[in-house]
Amino acid sequence: MELIDGNAIAASLIAELKQSVATLEGRAPCLALVRIGEDPASVSYVRKKEKTAAEIGVRSRVILPPPTITQTELEGLIDDLNADPSVDGILVQSPLPPTLIEAEIFRRIAPDKDVDGFHPLNLGKVAQDDPTGFVACTPAGVMELLSRSGVDLAGKHVVVLGRSLIVGKPVALLALQKRAGANATVTVCHSGTHNLAAITRLADVLIVAIGRPEFVTDQMVKPGAVVIDVGINRVPDDTKKAGYRLTGDVHFLSVAPICSKITPVPGGVGPMTVAMLMRNTIRARKRRNLSLTP
Repeated sequence: MELIDGNAIAASLIAELKQSVATLEGRAPCLALVRIGEDPASVSYVRKKEKTAAEIGVRSRVILPPPTITQTELEGLIDDLNADPSVDGILVQSPLPPTLIEAEIFRRIAPDKDVDGFHPLNLGKVAQDDPTGFVACTPAGVMELLSRSGVDLAGKHVVVLGRSLIVGKPVALLALQKRAGANATVTVCHSGTHNLAAITRLADVLIVAIGRPEFVTDQMVKPGAVVIDVGINRVPDDTKKAGYRLTGDVHFLSVAPICSKITPVPGGVGPMTVAMLMRNTIRARKRRNLSLTP
């Protein structure tokens, strides 16, 4: 069994991005990070994005509207950022307060600044095998992990467990694309799937993003399969100082011995998500340079 080290692969990618930024003409790439409220996970995620941006040479502009901000006010803020030529990428940290309609906010971001890849136009480009759009960071990170770990999906049976717009659907579309590193046969499973274990056992590559801690056991995995665990869950654990431990959607201890390759949690897909966000932001900056060229 080979452990796919997301930390090491992300570090390698970040070093490449740092070099790319150093060769850019003009100002540094700028990422606007909008965070509303004090959700501990959101605070941690935004801080990590700030830190990584600084390491690479990307300027981050953190915007902290009051938790009482209305839908109209937030849309106005997004419009201002869309119109600001000094901002290359915009990310609105999820989850938003329940008074706000998240999907409408994501749609409000200009597609050419949608470095999170959630705008319908960018999702549509993934479906059309159009490489000019921005791909959602976690699915893009999964594909990058597979590629840099020597896993060629061509002709393989990929089973995706989960159908969210954030991970399941886009990663299934990416694996299905007719291009190098993809070209797989893809099955998408979800909460309504009958005989789930029988289907997941057919997978050469199993991508799990169901949001249920340690749901996938060794009885659901074909020996020799590659397993990508996208899930990250807090499970109570009195032996830990924090009172909890982090675990994925895969029961690592039972599944790892029968895999050919597997991602750990933490330290697997997570670090790649932030790295891919930075790559999208740098791409947005480079495109802006091209658009300004006479």
